[in-house]
Amino acid sequence: MGAKLLEINLFGACQVRGCDGQNFELNGAKHKALFALLATAPFGRRSRAFLQQTLWGTGCYDTGRQSLRRALSDIKGRMGAAFAELLAVTHSEVALDLDKVRFIGQPGNGEFLEGFEIREEQFLLWLNAIRANPEQVQSLYSLRNQSPLAPILPMITTLPFRLVSGSPSQALMGDWLAEQICRSLSRSRLLGVISHLSSREFCRGTLGTSALRDKLGVDYCLNGSLRVADGRAVLDVDFIDAASGRILWSQTANDRIDAFFAGDNTAIGNVVQAVGRSIADEAITHTHGRSLAALKDHHLLVAAVGMMHQLSPRRFMRSRELIEEAIRRRPHSAEAHAWFGEWYLLSVFNGWSADIADDTAKARDCTARALDLDPEDPFALTIDGAIANNLMQRLDIAEHRFDQAIGINPNESMSWLLRGVLHAYADRGDAAIDAVDRARMLSPLDPLGYFYDSLAVTAYFSAGRYDRALALADRSFARNPNHVSTLRGRICALHYLGRRREARTAGADLIRRRPDFTVRSFLRTHPAAQFRFGQSVATALRAAGVPD
Repeated sequence: MGAKLLEINLFGACQVRGCDGQNFELNGAKHKALFALLATAPFGRRSRAFLQQTLWGTGCYDTGRQSLRRALSDIKGRMGAAFAELLAVTHSEVALDLDKVRFIGQPGNGEFLEGFEIREEQFLLWLNAIRANPEQVQSLYSLRNQSPLAPILPMITTLPFRLVSGSPSQALMGDWLAEQICRSLSRSRLLGVISHLSSREFCRGTLGTSALRDKLGVDYCLNGSLRVADGRAVLDVDFIDAASGRILWSQTANDRIDAFFAGDNTAIGNVVQAVGRSIADEAITHTHGRSLAALKDHHLLVAAVGMMHQLSPRRFMRSRELIEEAIRRRPHSAEAHAWFGEWYLLSVFNGWSADIADDTAKARDCTARALDLDPEDPFALTIDGAIANNLMQRLDIAEHRFDQAIGINPNESMSWLLRGVLHAYADRGDAAIDAVDRARMLSPLDPLGYFYDSLAVTAYFSAGRYDRALALADRSFARNPNHVSTLRGRICALHYLGRRREARTAGADLIRRRPDFTVRSFLRTHPAAQFRFGQSVATALRAAGVPD
């Protein structure tokens, strides 16, 4: 670790000054606040947009940008050569080298940032949130020495499957199958996966599930056996709760040996989807009748996402409580903030928002905070792109965000899905189908299957493949009849297939579910309104009896 160049005291009277030969001290409240914001950020990084909005408000972007630039210039003048060693400033973010910072003072020596007179609303929200959480204040004091927080997602691993019947040369197949299942599970945004390599030692002894949980920190595991004979393999899989050792379900996958080695094996896919479905259902069930304080960390986010996509108003509001609790427990979780942005997006998209402009701003704030915490988080980039696409009608920004996310993680299924929707809106039907098909192949989480099918309807409709669009709409609708987008896609597919009577029946259902929905409101708010896609949808809706 390099020499210390800066001392920061966050408790009592805030101090930011040079040390070990660096003779400077910052006195301006916003100059010191800027360093407090950087010092409390993971890796010492904040986006310029976050710093601007937090310290100078959201009223005028240009004014905030100029104020931040002027503040950095003033700080550089005060610090001299130490500025370049401590701070890395780019067009998008400011980063403080925490290895060169010495934190002095401690909790109990005074209130966190005592006596600060900055009145900006966003700064006060940030300040009060930290003061309200004593554990967070303590973690700030030991910022450079704290161990990583336990994950907020459920953790799972797959033990290598034991060969109980077959030739010794086929023993490695059980290990390979465990690896493939782990790879598939790791594509989910709602699961944390421990590599099967880390769990191999548990196959060499008699350690039980409690030891598995203690040593690897997993909540669930897959275990089982493999039988091979006559060119076929039979995989017997147990899904186990690691805390109790209870088998939650058992499933058998039976296929030809060469089929198991195929790139997209249905048997393995069924096991992975069953895992996703079980974890989501168990998390939602676990939250029933329990206070937030009684819920385990790994249940919060999974249950929240499951509930928000059920699209029941009561469940939807409960999902918000769960996400807010997840953020309170893990304020530095980029994914939790990104999912909160998705919550606001769905609130507006499904017509439940009482103030669209305010909820749009809150959605953007959630993803901005997520990207402050992790500027390269593919999921946060994806949700930020979805907000730009669906709430701001900025397809250019959305496409850039999706490209960024896929560039970081080519297996980010949600990025491919939403990129496909964007292609569909822009009348690029073939590209849309390629993207959504890839997304559905990459997504192992069955509880969101209806959502993937629903958005895939958009792609197939854009390409003029109305039979396939209708089949996907029917399948999505059967699993979740509350998603208005699915019903709208179904109306359009029926109309262009010439099934006008059925389209009018579906149109009446849409009006019953959303009495305020009109063709004009669709055209006013939908990002594809000016494209052939949007005009085709409007034509179908009018023909189905939806009010103009």
